[in-house]
Parts: sequence; C-alpha cells; structure tokens
Amino acid sequence: MDKPVKEFGNPILSGFHPDPSICRVGDNYYMVNSSFEWFPAIPIYKSKDLVNWKLIGHGITRPGQVDLPPGLADSRGIYAVTIRYHEGLFYLITTCVQAGGNFYITASDPAGEWSDPVWLDSKGIDPSLFWDDDGKCYYVGHGNLSGKNSWPQQNGVWMQELDLTQRKLVGERTQLTFGHASNARWTEGPHLYKIAGKYMLLVAEGGTGFHHGVTVFHSDSIQGPYIANHSNPVLTHRHLGKNYPVQAVGHSDLVQTQHGDWWAVALGKRMENGHCYLSRETFLTPVRFEWQEDVLTPIFNPGIGRLSNKQQRPSLPWTPWEKAPVRDDFGSDKLKLEWNFLRTPLTTWYRCREEGLQIDLRPETADSLDNPSLIARRMEHIRFRITTEMDFRSQKTNEEAGIIIYRTSKAYIQCLRRRNRVVLITKRRGKRTEEVTMPCGNSPRLLLQACSDGKEVTFSFGQDDHTLTTIKTTVPLSIISDEEASGFNGPYVGMYASSNGKKSHSKATFHWFDYENR
Repeated sequence: MDKPVKEFGNPILSGFHPDPSICRVGDNYYMVNSSFEWFPAIPIYKSKDLVNWKLIGHGITRPGQVDLPPGLADSRGIYAVTIRYHEGLFYLITTCVQAGGNFYITASDPAGEWSDPVWLDSKGIDPSLFWDDDGKCYYVGHGNLSGKNSWPQQNGVWMQELDLTQRKLVGERTQLTFGHASNARWTEGPHLYKIAGKYMLLVAEGGTGFHHGVTVFHSDSIQGPYIANHSNPVLTHRHLGKNYPVQAVGHSDLVQTQHGDWWAVALGKRMENGHCYLSRETFLTPVRFEWQEDVLTPIFNPGIGRLSNKQQRPSLPWTPWEKAPVRDDFGSDKLKLEWNFLRTPLTTWYRCREEGLQIDLRPETADSLDNPSLIARRMEHIRFRITTEMDFRSQKTNEEAGIIIYRTSKAYIQCLRRRNRVVLITKRRGKRTEEVTMPCGNSPRLLLQACSDGKEVTFSFGQDDHTLTTIKTTVPLSIISDEEASGFNGPYVGMYASSNGKKSHSKATFHWFDYENR
C-alpha cells in the first residue's frame, strides 16, 4: 500500500468527469458524474479519504431501465446527477435529455443494482434532493417558472415537495432565485443544505465555460426568500483570465467529514497548448464557514480563493486503492466497469472469451447516432499510449476494425485494418478524411498502437512489439479538444469494428488492450 502523503494533486478524477455530486455515509464517501450518451450511465465512485477514488458501479446498467436510444444526439442523455442518502437508501436524481426527462432511482447498495426510474413531471435539468428536519423531501431544480426573461439567458432555481410514498411532486412550486444578480446567466446545478439552522442554496452560474462560477444564497425559511451572499461568486476562475491553466470552474457540491471539516468538489477544465483536451474534470478543495454580517458564508480554499494544483489532503485515513493494471486481457466473463458503449446496447454484439474480447462487425458506424460496435474507456491523460493485439481478416472493402480515439460523431481519430492495409482516418469538425493507407501483410493478427505526446498522436502497427512500423503522418490531438469538438461530453479511447452500412457475419477479436500514462 502506498505510504500516506501530506498533499494531494488536482484533479482527483482525471478525464471526462463533469458535474460532480458527493455524499458521505459513515466514513465512506460516494461521488457521481454526468455521463451524457455513454452507457452504462452515471459512474459511481467510492473513497475513504476524498482523494483516492474507485469506480464501484453505475446507476443505469440494463436495457429498459433508462434507455439511451438510437438517434440520441451527441452530448445529450444523462445530465448532472445528485447523489444523496436518507434512512438506509441511496438516491440518484438526474435528467435524461431528449429521452424521458427528470427521474430518480434508488438502491440500498450504491454499487447496485439500482431501481427502475421514477419519472417526475418537472421542467428543467440538474435536479437535486433535500430532506428537512421534519422528514419532508424537496425537489430543487433548474428553471424559470415565470416563462419571462428580464435579461438574456435568465434561468433560475425552483423547489417543490416530493412525496416519496406517492412517488410524485406535490404542492406548490416556489421560485427560489433567478441568479445572484441582474444579468446572471444559466443559473443551474442547485444544491440545498441546512447549516447552523439556516438554509443555504448553492448554484452554478455563467454556463459551463469560461464564465462559470458558484454562487450562494441564504434563507431563514425553506420557502425563502433566498438572499444572495455579498461574497458571490464564492468560487470562480473567470477573473484569472483566459491564460490561467484551470478554467470553467463551477458546479460544486459540499460534504462534511465525520470530523466536522467541510470540503467541496467542483468541475474544471485544464488547459494546455491553448486547448482543453480532457474536457471537464473533478477537483477538490477545502471549505471553511465564517460569519459575515450575520450570514454564514462558505469560504472556498481559505486564503487562496481558487482551486489549487497541490493541497494539504483531508484529515482522513489515507486509503489508496489497488492501481488498475495497464493491460486488460478480458479474462472475465464480463467487461470491467471502466468500459463504456455509445448509447444503450439493445442487442448482444460482443462477448468475453478465453482468447479475448470478440466484437461483431455491424452496419452502425462511429459517424451515426446509433450504438456502433465501439467499446471504449475514458482518456485520462493527454500523454498516453494505447496498444491492442487484434485478430481480424476480411477481403470486403466495407469491413474494418481497429482502435479509435473518440469525442463525438463529428470528431474522432481511427487506425483500422481494412483488407490487408492499415488506414488512418480523422474526422475533424465533421469532415472525414482518410489520411494514410499502408500495407500490413496477410496475417490476421495485428498489433495497433497510438502514442500521444500531449499534442500529436503517432500510430504504429505490426506483428509484435519488435516489428512495429510507424506511420509518419501524425494527427493533432486537438481534433478531440473542447475548442474543436465542443460538446459537454469527453474523450474516450478504445476498440471499434464496422461493416459500414451492410450486414456482416465477420468478427474481430481483441486479445488485450493496454492503456498507460506516458
């Protein structure tokens, strides 16, 4: 086991981990993130020390529970999730955009399985739950109930009682705020707390880009009025300028340790070479409450006021998890938790076998808004190496299989085998280009490798590690960056196979897959 350290490094969850929400049960901490069009949906992490996290399951795991259907657009699906615990039961509440709306699910064990959804008749996104001292549960969501805007992009936060016995919203809806000031845009991501006998509403404002921030409001009554804190925004990086290395900080949630200390999780974007390659990640920062003019104000990272790259770690038992191996040889009858699919697989088109992961070639492609034969994991570093050994041979020009670096249906990089050639393909801002084709021989077994230096990706292929041929044409990693690909989702790396619009009986077998930080 690793020796305890005095400091931790941010982010605590690298790669595509936006919109964090957190709760504590005893001495265990649980955190979730939005997942958009990826399945299984709603990754659930566990920690003992708020620094070391382990993926333990997902909230949406089975077809028919909450389907992410064919046609679901890029960056749609599961938006921000809130995790809460009450009287022996865990709750996840979220929005499935373009596929059902707002719902909650429950489980006695956060590792699963989770219940079927309870769909709610509510507008907006980013719902949260709060239990008051009298046991009543309240739904707190995003939206402007008036339907009128006094300024552009005026949103807000509203609240309504949620009857958990009837499993529906009851009573009047109350608008809690339209934002901390006139012209406040995109007020969303609300969380309600009761601290020192007062109600505190924490929200995200400014949109999940450069102007993102966290603001706070206070009330003596749960129904309001909620008064904006004079210290708002209590957390943001927008005042630090566009050259600051961490931007778009916001969408926060608070947790109190078993020792009484407060910490916050929030999303942020790391910038390098003028690009955000890894999309929105999860950061951790301490919070101290202090009275300011009779208002209990949360001070994020006291004395510093911004997220730190290095920070004194929480006063909790240092509990690292066993490090994930570089290689996955698909030795189990099930895929490991880190592997994801685009949208919900409604048929069985892959299987773990003794020789590796076998994937069927199907008509769906990476360009379509379907569930293609694509199995991928989050890209957690900008300097990385991925390698796989694949068995695949076909003389049909429409059939291909290999590796992919994927962001959206309009932004990806592929290195595929097609007949007896390797093809390097890019799709950049929606334009698909075959960059290079090279002969790879007749043997069905082929090693494919992609190496990123943080700026350019170099591809190689061969029969084994000692006979790799490097493709001289490199590909800019910026193809999958926020600046080029945009969208709320994040980058993945993995395996791909397709028959490009035609039925096929062909299969590709991936004996193993390596992912390592360089």
